[in-house]
Parts: sequence; structure tokens; C-alpha cells
Amino acid sequence: MKDRKNKHLTLEDRNTIQQCLDHGMTFKAIAAQIGKDQTTVSKEVKKHLEFTASRVVYRDKNGAVLPTPVCPKLLKTPFVCNPCDKKRFSCPFLKQKYIARLAQQQYESLLVTAREGIALNKADFYLADQLIASGIQKGQHLYQILQSHDLHMSKSAVYRNLHKGYLSVSAIDFPRVVKFKPRKHKPMERIPKAAKLGRTYTDFLGFTQENDLSSWVEMDTVIGRMGGKVILTLHFTHCNFMAGILLENKSAAETAAKIRSLKSRFSLHGLRFGEIFPLILTDNGGEFSDVLAFENDGMGIKETGLFFCDPMQSCQKPKVEKNHTLFRDIVPKGNSFDDFTQDTVNSIFSHVNSVKRKCLNGKSPYELFSFTYGKLTADILGIDWIQANQVIQSPLLLRRFVR
Repeated sequence: MKDRKNKHLTLEDRNTIQQCLDHGMTFKAIAAQIGKDQTTVSKEVKKHLEFTASRVVYRDKNGAVLPTPVCPKLLKTPFVCNPCDKKRFSCPFLKQKYIARLAQQQYESLLVTAREGIALNKADFYLADQLIASGIQKGQHLYQILQSHDLHMSKSAVYRNLHKGYLSVSAIDFPRVVKFKPRKHKPMERIPKAAKLGRTYTDFLGFTQENDLSSWVEMDTVIGRMGGKVILTLHFTHCNFMAGILLENKSAAETAAKIRSLKSRFSLHGLRFGEIFPLILTDNGGEFSDVLAFENDGMGIKETGLFFCDPMQSCQKPKVEKNHTLFRDIVPKGNSFDDFTQDTVNSIFSHVNSVKRKCLNGKSPYELFSFTYGKLTADILGIDWIQANQVIQSPLLLRRFVR
């Protein structure tokens, strides 16, 4: 059956649930019938139970009436008497059933009341204002005032009216409002929709299949202190080689400037950036929104293809995410990059790239990268070869850069 997640249950669905319960079907089987998750069915049944008292009266030795005991079968799924043969006559326990018609009525009633809200006319508002002002002058907290006088207003509603100037008291009269600082909402850079046309992850899969490509560069950023310096990481998937570029901030302008600088260094040595980075896959971070800075050379001619993963799908670029763990062995999360220089970043990734990998048959990423692209390319990216017995994979490496 077609999946119907995120849709409200209908009367037809509830009738199906009741019929399935009558035949003793499990929640999983019922969910498959109506195209829902089994937890949805479980919650629906538990929420709309109809109880029927037992005809049997239980008393203690003194004749006092005792509560009706619970049937052991109701303590496990499906929690209802619908499939039980004894539910009508011979059962001495309290009965609970799921009835679709009554469940639908309860649902519709709740749907109406949940949308009604609380009507507050002018007289009620002025009365509430007087009570709030009186309580505030006595030093009472807002929650105390609202509860004591049963005012049908939330604290948030009172604060909104206060900031709009509708109340007779001011912010300075409240015990804590003057201590509240307005939240700073810094707009985050986003990838424009127009920039993603033809550059989605689906387009990426089509491009690699059409051109028979099995390797590319995965790009990401590593964050230190919020608002501080960040590191742009470039990971070559075929050999697990990763280079890092220190950014002063996590902005599109800073990222574009550093990429153009990198392209200039390649050009000075007679190399083209597009030959080393023909295809780049990255996430939807706003720092990558200047698409042309990545794709075009200095003459405005396209030399690189840039594609974006689906939102919140870091698993689509798993190799760069995995390789970040080696970086975090040296620079644990929470450490600031503000004292780093590009030489610091180069040294860290030189050690990371000199680690021998099982997936590379005991070779290091540096060895495979330099074999493929040449030592000059690794030098341009700032990566050096570290002897195996000199490799450091812990924060001890950072001590070399302490001033």
C-alpha cells in the first residue's frame, strides 16, 4: 500500500484498524494495511480506548467494594478486548475496546478545540493588565500572577504586549526583563537556488556515470571556535589525501579569495587547477555560494564542476567526513584555530597524509598522491612527506607551534 506518513488518520483508516483488531492482527500488520508506522497505530489505539465496567463486583472480607482487577491480556499488545472471545459474557475483568466511530468523534472534537484559541476582549484585557500591574508592584513573579488569578494568558503573550507598549507597566518594573538582552540573529549565508540548478547530488550522480568517473574531490569546512577561524578541507577520494586551507572566517568572500589564491599558485607553476580538481562535491554551506570562484579560471572559462549534496546528507560525502577523524586526533573538538597559521595547518595535514592506511595496502595518502600528480602539486598544497617514525597523531604536535 502507498506510504501515507505525515497524514492524519481518516475514518476509513480507523475502521480498518478496528476490523484488524477484531481479527487479532498485530500493530505491524495493521500499519502495513493503512500505510502507517506501527507506532502510529499503537498510539491511536491507546489514545482512544473505550472502557466498560465489569458486571462482577469484588469485595474484601469486610464487604468493602474492591477495584476491578485488570485482565493480564491487556498488559500486552494489542491492549484491547476486541479479539477476545470472552469479552461479552464470561469475562470478570474491566473491558477496554477500540471503536473506530468513537475514536473519529474524539479526533474531530480535539481538532476543533485545538484551533479555537482563547478569546480576550477589551474588558478582560484591561482587567488582566490591572492584575499584572498590581502583582508586579508587589514584587511578584509573572508566573505567580498568572496562576494566582487564573489569567488565560501565557508568559510569552504578556512579554509581547509589554514590548509593544500595551501594558500600563514598563520593562523596568519587572524583576528580570531588564536583564534580558535581545538575541542577535546573524543571517546565515545560503546557497542560492539558482546556483544549485544543474549542480544537485542527482546531477552529480548523472555526471559521474556519464563520464565514467570513480574519484573526485570532496570539500568541507572544519570549525574551531564559533565565529573564529575555520579550515577548508579538500579530500581526494581515490587516495584519501587531504589538504587544508585556513580561512579567517566562514564566509563566501573569504573562501572564494583563498580558492582564487590557490588557482594563482597553480598557474605560476604552469599547472591548471581544473586538471587537479576537475570535479568537486560539497555540502550546502553558505561559504561555498560563490560557485564561479570554484568553477571558472582567471579568464572566466569553466574548468571545474561543482556539485552540492542534498541538505542534511553528509553521508553523501563520507570520505572527507571520515578523514576528519584523523585531524581531530591532533586537534580535538572545542579547540580554537585562532592562533593557527597556514604553516600550522600544513604541518597537521602533512602528518595526517603520512599515516599508512590499510585501505591503501600499507601506503600513505601522500605516496599515492605524489605518484599520481607529482611532488610539485603536493608542495603547492603545502603538504610535505613525514617519515614514518616521525609521524605524530596526537595533540603533542601542536606544542611545536606554541609561541
